[in-house]
Amino acid sequence: MKFVVFGLTVTSSWGNGHATLWRALLRAMVRRGHRVTFFERDQEWYASARDLTELHGVSIVLYPGWASVQARAAAELADADVAMVTSYCPDSAAACGPVLSSRAVRVFYDLDTPVTLDRLLAGEAVDYVPSGGFGDFDLALSYTGGGALRALRERLGARRVAPLYGSVDPAAHFPVPAEERLRADLSYLGTYAADRQAALKALFVEPARRMPDRRFVIGGSQYPADFPWAENIYFVRHMPPPEHPAFFASSRLTLNVTRKAMAEYGHCPSGRLFEAAACGAPVLSDWWEGLDAFYTPGREILIARTTEDAVAAVATDDAELRRIARAARDRTLAEHTADHRVLDLEAALESVREPEEA
Repeated sequence: MKFVVFGLTVTSSWGNGHATLWRALLRAMVRRGHRVTFFERDQEWYASARDLTELHGVSIVLYPGWASVQARAAAELADADVAMVTSYCPDSAAACGPVLSSRAVRVFYDLDTPVTLDRLLAGEAVDYVPSGGFGDFDLALSYTGGGALRALRERLGARRVAPLYGSVDPAAHFPVPAEERLRADLSYLGTYAADRQAALKALFVEPARRMPDRRFVIGGSQYPADFPWAENIYFVRHMPPPEHPAFFASSRLTLNVTRKAMAEYGHCPSGRLFEAAACGAPVLSDWWEGLDAFYTPGREILIARTTEDAVAAVATDDAELRRIARAARDRTLAEHTADHRVLDLEAALESVREPEEA
């Protein structure tokens, strides 16, 4: 099938989680024989931190503004089998018109569903959501499952919904030798987000204060000057995806923290969660409903609801952490790769041909 996608970015992983997810998914789509054209507005903050320029089998169209690419978009849509607009696409409003007028299967993929729903509930304007909601699309895909799917129907009028969770590319994320500069008893890799801060403070910052003889490492971008650093918390600025395996491989234990809105809806595994497991790092995660559908707590992942839980996890002996890491990697390769997600995508697209649910 030919896919035409209007998205946020695939060329820069700086300050967003979309790019890494798309890279894994697009490579898997190409392996399945699909053709993809990905439209991305060439925005300065991504251009200045671009860490991918081409992707085998994928046509990446970088453009300065919608007017400059409108004709190309129409030409690509003319023979598309699937036309897709995503959350945070800066030209969503403009792209939705030709997408909805096309003969392709029309899809909206919300990679930020809980954030979208919370903003709408708060009365905010969400510029990437069409004024009429999702009712004109044949399918609405969501990065989160559970109650978020029901909310897409009830609040945004989606006729068909399906989850398309994050995933990992095992060819890009795998065990590698540790690096001394990244060595950590507990690490955390992620862009700063205010709605993760309370959990990050409880599960990372406070354990660091209570365990001054342990080494804690944060990797990411956009951390404010008033972040509550401690002497044993080390910061590594934005790390592009090729450096993620070394980051995780250098960690005795790595932390997964979920954005507040996503945790409240549940069924929200992040790409970082799968990446860490694929790289052979034992994972400590905050709890959200549905997590046990992806990994078994205590056997494939450790759970922390409190600072005390996190401190206990850091104190876990190395042999037990290695056992958990092996089990999580096995589960990841068996169920959570991008190749598995492409099969989910194909099944969701096939469902469009079935009678709609009442």
